[in-house]
Amino acid sequence: MNKRFILGLAAAIGIFAQGAAAQDMAFFRIGTGGTAGTYYPIGGLIANAISNPPGSRACEDGGSCGVPGLVATAVASNGSVGNINAINGGQMEAGFTQSDVAYWAQTGTGLWSEQPPVEKLRLISNLYPESIHLVARADAGIETVSDLAGKKVSLDEPGSGTLVDAKLILEAYGLSEDDISAEYLKPDQAADRMRDGAMDAFFFVGGYPAGAIAELASQHDVKLIPITGAEAEKLLGEYTFFAADNFPAGTYEGQDGEVPTISVGAQFVTSADQPEELVYEITKALYNENTQKLFAAGHAKGKLITLDSATDGAGIPFHPGAEKYYREAGMIE
Repeated sequence: MNKRFILGLAAAIGIFAQGAAAQDMAFFRIGTGGTAGTYYPIGGLIANAISNPPGSRACEDGGSCGVPGLVATAVASNGSVGNINAINGGQMEAGFTQSDVAYWAQTGTGLWSEQPPVEKLRLISNLYPESIHLVARADAGIETVSDLAGKKVSLDEPGSGTLVDAKLILEAYGLSEDDISAEYLKPDQAADRMRDGAMDAFFFVGGYPAGAIAELASQHDVKLIPITGAEAEKLLGEYTFFAADNFPAGTYEGQDGEVPTISVGAQFVTSADQPEELVYEITKALYNENTQKLFAAGHAKGKLITLDSATDGAGIPFHPGAEKYYREAGMIE
């Protein structure tokens, strides 16, 4: 064999190897939420954790501990409802949703009662509690949920899980959208309106501290309104996806004491059409020891994304890949 032939053969093998590597690369889009909320930064953490593009340094050498060949991206979105619709329509491979919205979508009840159920919706993991924030201007005369009557209140944008829960909370306290001056804005937009004195209160469901609320509280006098009492107990009894929760003192600037509220679970969901082995590897990557350190250091809610709570409050079926991992880990029988 002459030298030119050997070099040509080596080049051809190199090109073939590159082509094979390119073919082995898979893209995985994760629908999150608005950039001012908690889903978006958590989505970035998870996307980084499960990604392991061709050529990455090995996990044991301090590199990525994600899925070989996977490139995951966090995509800003309208939140729970929008993410589920995108997964169902094939525009996203996975996404975040509130546990209540996931249950309604998969079963075709509640919010989804007038449209076909998303029967293929499957759970990868329960992530962390999402606290229901009701933020009011300090001078708006609002001390309880009942005081929202006649006030300018943002319930979050259409398609968001926050809007659904805000309506349930209003109903529990004997109010409806007709009893308030309702607006439908993202939390950062609602915060901007509050700065201008054009908004009395707004709802937001998400892990604390939420960026838009933290920024607002550092600049203006606002307060968290408690969601408690007999009305809250009724909600907890009627809707099993709600749980009792609270904001510890100091969660936001100017908040001197603990504020009771309720919460739902933030869940990482996908479609039953996603390959079992891929979702197994993704789930395994989430709970790798190195990944857990990344989560804990990356965001206040990242500390709560642990294997101990991964299967809590499932509500919908696990994806077979996730179920396989949890069985191996002894989390389910």
